[in-house]
Amino acid sequence: MSAYTESAQFYDLIYQWKDYPKEAETLLELIESLRTTPARTLLDVACGTGAHLVHLQKHFECVGVDISEGLLEVARKKLPTLPFYEGDMRTFNLERRFDVVTCLFSAIGYMQNLEELRTATANMARHVAPGGLLIIEPWFHPGQFQHGALHGRLMVDLPDIKIARMNVSLVEGDHSIMDMHHLVLTRDGGKHFVERHVMSLFPPEMYLEALTAAGLQAQHDPEGLGRGLFIGTAS
Repeated sequence: MSAYTESAQFYDLIYQWKDYPKEAETLLELIESLRTTPARTLLDVACGTGAHLVHLQKHFECVGVDISEGLLEVARKKLPTLPFYEGDMRTFNLERRFDVVTCLFSAIGYMQNLEELRTATANMARHVAPGGLLIIEPWFHPGQFQHGALHGRLMVDLPDIKIARMNVSLVEGDHSIMDMHHLVLTRDGGKHFVERHVMSLFPPEMYLEALTAAGLQAQHDPEGLGRGLFIGTAS
């Protein structure tokens, strides 16, 4: 089940600070540097509202998959010519392969243990064409996530809508836990809701092991889009 339930309709407003054009440009440069032949097709797993695909569609024939029907509803309105499918990254099957498969914005962190990480990675790898790439953007690694940190920010400050979000960052074992409190105010009134995000703090070697176990040649770009990237190349 997606962690984005009530916030799906506000997702693009909340993350308007994110530099999707720059990230797409960085991905394009990376793909061009690693591919021996031009890539034509791209699958974005956990595509959300399709914000990366807005820019990547200029260079690839794109397809999106996400577990959240609410986020996909936004994506389909934004990009009506692209195919989007509802599916879990561990089990979806599009019965085709792509030159590039991406899983960005740390969505892989929602895998709750090593078994789920391996399962999702293997399933995505099955959708990679020979010579293709699987690019995964990780969540934080152990020791990078500060237990007890308080966060609060006015995420949206527009004339007709204000959205504040705050949470306490918690660490329990090898998981980060964030109960995201949202306060949404419009001219019709205000409402408050909470969405829980439980994400695994996998160490780098687990991502590399999962890619290798999936039959890919694994490497780690520690910079990537900010949190690094784990890259698997299909033989």
